[in-house]
This record gives sequence, C-alpha cells and structure tokens, in this order.
Amino acid sequence: MILAAHQPQFLPWLGYFDKMRRCDVFVLLDDVQFKKNEWQNRNRIWSREGGQWLTVPVLHHFPENINEVRINNAVVWRQKHQKSLRQTYSHSKHFEDCWGPWEKMYAQEWKTLLAINLYTIEHIMKVLKISTRMEYSSQLNVEGHSTERLVNLCKKVGARTYLAGAGGRDYMDLKLFDKAGIQVIFQEYRHPVYQQFGGAFIPNLSAVDFIFYCGSEIAGEKW
Repeated sequence: MILAAHQPQFLPWLGYFDKMRRCDVFVLLDDVQFKKNEWQNRNRIWSREGGQWLTVPVLHHFPENINEVRINNAVVWRQKHQKSLRQTYSHSKHFEDCWGPWEKMYAQEWKTLLAINLYTIEHIMKVLKISTRMEYSSQLNVEGHSTERLVNLCKKVGARTYLAGAGGRDYMDLKLFDKAGIQVIFQEYRHPVYQQFGGAFIPNLSAVDFIFYCGSEIAGEKW
C-alpha cells in the first residue's frame, strides 16, 4: 500500500492530483500549522503577465492549524474570483460545460478555509476520475512532527511505501523511514502542455486552467 500526504490546498495544481492518483491512501494534513499566503488559501490562474492570484481572505491567529482557520467574509472576494475566472476562461472550449460547480461554490458563503478547500479538491478529483481513498490527519490520531509523523501515518494505515513530493529530499529524515521498514519513492511529474489563450504556455497553474481548456472528459495518462 502506498500513502501520500499533503496540506489541503485551494484550487490545487495538476501535480497535486498526480500525487493523489499514484497512491492508495491520500492523507490531508488538516491539523498542521497554517501558513498564510502560500498555497493553502490561494492559487494562480492564467493571465498575460504569467499568472494571477485568486486569494481567499482569512482570519488567522498564529499558530492556528489549517482546520481552525476562518474565512474573512467581510472582504468581497467571491464576486472578484468569479469575475476573474469568467474574464479569463469564458472563451475556452469547455467553459460552459465545466463552469456550473464553480458558480455553485462561489454562491455559498463559506465559513472555514478547510471546507472550501475540500470542495475544490473533491470536485477536481471527480473531474479527473480519481477514486483514491482520502483520510484526515486530524482523525487518525498519530503523534510526532515532520518526518516522524509521516512514518506514523504510514504505520497507522498499514502502508509500506510513502510517496513524497520532489522537494521531500530537502526536509525529510529518510533514516526514520528506513528504520521503520517503509520505502520512500519520489514523485516525478511532467506537466502536460496544452493550448491556452495565447503566447508561451504557462505551467503549474491551478488545475481549473487545464479543466476549462481541455474538458471534463480528460482522464488517465492524458494529464
């Protein structure tokens, strides 16, 4: 069994879902410390300047965990997001077919960051036809920090292999995995190139970019 783990992000990029589809259990690290203005409350969509940010404003008090962070609905952000998405992608081939769930999302006044992040993750999983089992770290009740916790998550679900992101080599203590008899493999993801609006292709945007341009029927190795 292969386990992978990651913080719940807002409108994640395709590499996030590639990691998800290559494992048997994907653990959402919802009870780790929130880091403002990283990928947990914002992501990028296409723009002529190389990408524009869609940011969910939050009411954050250090050192809150992700599952404790509330959304700041005193800020007018949902209308701005919708306007940006429509202006950017309304010309795309699959916009009308794929827009409905996002319009539904922005019609709702979300209270917590975790709730809206889960909506984006679960919907994109559905579009990309990913059926990987998801667990929440807050519900698995494992102890430890950093690498030690990842090892304990693997033990908890019976995983003998841990799938790490490419950057995992820089911070993980691989000796702890080796001591526990758990193999570590690293993700190697090549972002697909597809036709965007114009100019040079911009990779690593939110997966919504791929969905609007390529459609909900795309699955398997095509992405």
